[in-house]
Amino acid sequence: SPASHYSPCLPSALAVEMIHTMSLIHDDLPSMDDDDLRRGMPTCHKVYGEDVAILAGDSLLSTAFEYVVKYTDAAKIPGNDPQRRLLDVVGRLGASVGNVGLAGGQARDLECEGKPASAVTLDDLRWIHKHKTAALLKVSVAAGAILGGADEGQVESLEAFADNIGLAFQVADDILDVTADSATLGKTAGKDLTADKATYVRLMGLEGAREEARRLKDEAVRELDGWGEEADGLRAVAEFIIGRSN
Repeated sequence: SPASHYSPCLPSALAVEMIHTMSLIHDDLPSMDDDDLRRGMPTCHKVYGEDVAILAGDSLLSTAFEYVVKYTDAAKIPGNDPQRRLLDVVGRLGASVGNVGLAGGQARDLECEGKPASAVTLDDLRWIHKHKTAALLKVSVAAGAILGGADEGQVESLEAFADNIGLAFQVADDILDVTADSATLGKTAGKDLTADKATYVRLMGLEGAREEARRLKDEAVRELDGWGEEADGLRAVAEFIIGRSN
């Protein structure tokens, strides 16, 4: 059934997943991270070729916006001016993949690749992953809050949570890249080291990276103090993110 039959948040949730899948397809391309394995299966370009992989990502990205506009029932959006809330979400989705989102973060990531550790700072890493991993998490929580009737202050607190937990997710990813095998990860283990990428483990050491992940998780959870039990799901997500095995 069309997502419009359900919560007004659902089309945006599906759109975020389309954008996320697009980012994985494009990230795996030879001109980007050049990976052959994703979720335990050959990557899109390995199965269908680079041309189809690029077009598949483009199609997912455009369909994401079409789906939000077509299937979000504004009449079900609580709060003042539901049409404005819907336009706000569309704008935030666009920003999450642009020069201050995924594209900008990926460009800086590629720029830092192969540089000596002394030439890449923690601030560089945080900028990269605030605009990649954290950008999608940020728009995910913000879209749900906006379409659920949240006020500006509530949206900002959730965005602060997402910024921190998005960085924690990437720190955990860097740790898993050197501690897990490919079968567990579902992608090529040790890929960051082989590609000489800037990572938290490379800059902070393994134990330093683990401490950083815990610190970021704690900061993220503190942003939820004003929410009570209704934010328990997000607290559980935060714990899962730094404790996962893949």
